[in-house]
Amino acid sequence: MPYGDEATIRRILDTHTWAVVGLSTNSHRAAYGVAAFLRQWGKRVVPVHPKAETVHGEPGYATLAEIPFPVDVVDVFVNSEQAGEIADQAVKIGAKAVWFQLDVIDERAYQRVRDAGLDMVMDRCSAVELQRITMTSTSTSTSTGPA
Repeated sequence: MPYGDEATIRRILDTHTWAVVGLSTNSHRAAYGVAAFLRQWGKRVVPVHPKAETVHGEPGYATLAEIPFPVDVVDVFVNSEQAGEIADQAVKIGAKAVWFQLDVIDERAYQRVRDAGLDMVMDRCSAVELQRITMTSTSTSTSTGPA
């Protein structure tokens, strides 16, 4: 069951700087494709991976704590067992939101993040949601525009 209401999803997707945890140069991984999609929509995508590789032209960092600038969203592509610690780190660095990708589920971490006052979405794909909202906004504006 996905967590995150429509208003929260829209608020998170309306941000600019995304730290993508689990993003590496492996183009066969979901994080790589989602990061490319987010960049196409004007998001700054910061790779966070133990190898600290540059991905899509953006220098990487081994941990969230090493990022020397504010992060709006921490987008998590690690397994559920590791996700709670990443969520706690997101709170510590002052991120505005945490996004757990499809099949990344930790209900206790979700509650901790929400209790800390951050927005959170869990078990959803940020690229899918961005495309859905964009398509909805486009069709709404088209149908309500002049004939």
